[in-house]
Amino acid sequence: MFTGIVQGLGRVVGLDREQTVWTFRIQLPNVEGLQIGASVAINGTCLTATAINDDEVAFDVISETLERTNLGNLEAGHEVNVERSLRMGDELGGHLLSGHIMAVAEITERRDVGEGVDMKLNVRSDVMKYIHEKGYIGLNGASLTIGEVDGSSFFIHLIPETLRMTTFGSLQVGQPINVEIDGMTQTIVATVERMMKQEN
Repeated sequence: MFTGIVQGLGRVVGLDREQTVWTFRIQLPNVEGLQIGASVAINGTCLTATAINDDEVAFDVISETLERTNLGNLEAGHEVNVERSLRMGDELGGHLLSGHIMAVAEITERRDVGEGVDMKLNVRSDVMKYIHEKGYIGLNGASLTIGEVDGSSFFIHLIPETLRMTTFGSLQVGQPINVEIDGMTQTIVATVERMMKQEN
């Protein structure tokens, strides 16, 4: 499990593309206590550490994950959001996330607002039923509050600290963003839909 509180930026330092599995070597901001087999969220995607060499950690990524997330767009030199898995006793500063990406959104607008940034994102219509103003959402692994919702689009309003600690400071229009809807929201929506069907 994860909290959506990004702990720092990692950097892709190597990428081996095999036919069915790609191996990413990522320089992490903190590897203290990290062991092979541990879960790490990379751009919000739960991956397993397969090798550790100083602060460089290897992760194997299968084809399905590459197709369902933005990890397939990564190249050596790219930065990624990093969060280590939640441990007993850790502060839950964001909201519970599993690292299972539901969809990929696209940035359609970016606007500087003082020291912050407003972004408009477009996502598949079947995902929009989970997205409502003032609700929570996981975007590239960051727990964020949803702003205005408009059709198949929604806004996020990013504060300077989020821009500093995550890749959002450098993301531009057209780039893909991993989307995770937390399990509680999915359950509530599914329950309401089922009750409405029973009433009809």
